[in-house]
Amino acid sequence: MSDVTQLLDAAAAGDPAAAAELLPLVYSELHKLATRRMAAEAPGQTLQATALVHEAYLRLVGGAAGDPGWAGRGHFFAAAAEAMRRILVEQARRKDTLKRGARTERVDLDQAVTRTAGPHPDDVLAVDEALNRLAEADPQAAELVKLRFFAGLTGDEAAAALGVSPRTADFLWAYARAWLFEHLGG
Repeated sequence: MSDVTQLLDAAAAGDPAAAAELLPLVYSELHKLATRRMAAEAPGQTLQATALVHEAYLRLVGGAAGDPGWAGRGHFFAAAAEAMRRILVEQARRKDTLKRGARTERVDLDQAVTRTAGPHPDDVLAVDEALNRLAEADPQAAELVKLRFFAGLTGDEAAAALGVSPRTADFLWAYARAWLFEHLGG
C-alpha cells in the first residue's frame, strides 16, 4: 500500500496529522489538474486554480462526515475530479441567474471543451445535466467524462485513474461523446 493510500485511509478515519501530511503529497497533482481545467474557463473567471484545489481538498478530507473509504490513489483523484466538477457547476449556477441575464443555449461536448474562450456557464450546466443522465445509463463512461472534461486529464491519465486500459478508455470516450452529443441537442 502506498504512502498516499495509507494517509488517505488515516485522514478518512479522522486523523488530522494524516490530512496535513497528505496535502504536500497530492497538492502538485491536484493543482496541475485545476490549472488545466481553469485554463479552459472564460476570461475574467473569479475562481482561481489554487482556490479550486483548496476547496476540492477541503471537501475531500476536511471534516467529511463518514468514511469515504478511499480505494487508493486513483479513487482519490477521481473523487477530486468530482469535487472540482461540483465546485465549477455551483459557480456556473451562481453566475447563471436571471438577474445576471441568464440565457439557454445547448452545445455539443466538443464545442464546450474546445472553445478558446472557455465554456459559458450554460454549457457547463448543460453538460452537467446530460452527464447526470449518462451516469444512469453508464456510470463508467460518466466517470471518464468527469475526469476528462472537469479535471482536464488526458485519455491515458483518465484510463489510469479508472483502472482501465487506454483502449477501453478510448472506447468509453467515443461512446460518451456520441451519447452526450445526442442528448445535448446535436
